[in-house]
Amino acid sequence: MARQATGVAPRVAAAAEVLRDEKFNARRIELAEAALETLGELGFARTSLREIAQNSAFTHGVFHYYFSDKLDLICCCVRHYKAKCVTRYDEVVASAQSRAELTEGFLAKLAATLENEARMHRLWYDLRSQAMFEPAFRKDVLEIDKSLEAMIWRVASRYAALEDKRLTTSPAALYALFDGLFQSALLRHLANDEKAIPDFLGEVRRVLPTIC
Repeated sequence: MARQATGVAPRVAAAAEVLRDEKFNARRIELAEAALETLGELGFARTSLREIAQNSAFTHGVFHYYFSDKLDLICCCVRHYKAKCVTRYDEVVASAQSRAELTEGFLAKLAATLENEARMHRLWYDLRSQAMFEPAFRKDVLEIDKSLEAMIWRVASRYAALEDKRLTTSPAALYALFDGLFQSALLRHLANDEKAIPDFLGEVRRVLPTIC
């Protein structure tokens, strides 16, 4: 009986540790959600943990407990946001029965995210630029970039498959093309250019038939 109890104790301790980790990570996500709006508004350089706390329902001490510094918080924020972003087009990809249907669904989602989530995309590009100088960002940025590349590849692969064709480019090249168009449109949109989104959608519409 004693030996059995001895064997159970480590398993109980391990389960308790997992539960603590899950609660800790869930709290980090909750705080990241609270910080996103302030980060999206002010950007990386102009935001501190104290400013984020002042614009949320949480104290500076709480943020400091769950995040080692601002870099840790921002990486968590962007990872969390982009984890949701990369599934944005999956429903369209799964349900489209023709190229026309896929194209219109894809364009509608692109327009909506540019219109409604411009500040979050701006934060992502800010972080990606900072990764050129800040080593702490690089691993997360590279992982997010790969997930976004895979997202675009899923859309393109379905577009090609709907007419039994093969893509004529690589995932990296295709992502670079769409990302460049998106970033340019985002900058124009943030500059209040009313043609930014229509021009971007028109460009995507022209590019899609050339990829396969």
